[in-house]
Amino acid sequence: MSDSARLRDLAEQLAAGRIGVDDFVQRAASWGIADVGEAQVDLDRARRCGFPEVVYGEGKRVEALEKILAVLIANGADAFATRVSAEKAEVLLRRFPQARYNPVARTFRVPLASSAEEPKVRGIVTVVTAGSSDLPVAEEAKETALWTGAEVRFVQDVGVAGPHRLRANLHLLQGADAVVVVAGMEGALPSVVGGFTACPVIGVPTSVGYGANFGGISALLSMLNSCAANVVVVNIDAGFKGGYVAGLIAKNAALRRQNGPGPS
Repeated sequence: MSDSARLRDLAEQLAAGRIGVDDFVQRAASWGIADVGEAQVDLDRARRCGFPEVVYGEGKRVEALEKILAVLIANGADAFATRVSAEKAEVLLRRFPQARYNPVARTFRVPLASSAEEPKVRGIVTVVTAGSSDLPVAEEAKETALWTGAEVRFVQDVGVAGPHRLRANLHLLQGADAVVVVAGMEGALPSVVGGFTACPVIGVPTSVGYGANFGGISALLSMLNSCAANVVVVNIDAGFKGGYVAGLIAKNAALRRQNGPGPS
């Protein structure tokens, strides 16, 4: 049922005397919120922000995850959860057999049946990793960008220790609406990639590295101090955040290409 249909139904109940004014006000005040006991699920997120609410799985009981995913699905969302352990995923897959679990990314997605058809106009996101140790974070970025509806290109193990490897893959950066660069150690790769692209480059520092890496802080500071003007940075190990922002950029770019520029 659409928002307008729900509002009409609520108003008709009030007009018919089936609910009182206080009940109407209470229901209207909680519009778009589903109380599942352990969480207040935001059902209006897609209208406001472009995509449905995403579930952070770490620290949540599997029973809570099941309730949250179920209410999102019931309300027409392409349900997506991050940081879901293999043990929790095993239980959730019995409840949602149509789901897709990526054990490297630790993402759990229950796509809508209607979402099997790819959108006619898709943005392009390229995900680049510095080293194979960065793959879990990069896979999280990839799965998130795919969930946003973007076409995703994936380039792995092209760190600055072997710059010729990046040059051999530059064709995968061309035409991208956004590039996500995942790197640990000294975190230099986003600056290099930024010098080859004409789109936003989203740096994702990882906690991969020896002691002086300080759990990703050195990579984070390197990226923040990038001299490439198109580089922005998200939190340490935040593959989801990088993929989400890139997907949002790609979606808006694709819509602009489809609909043309707006009024000046």
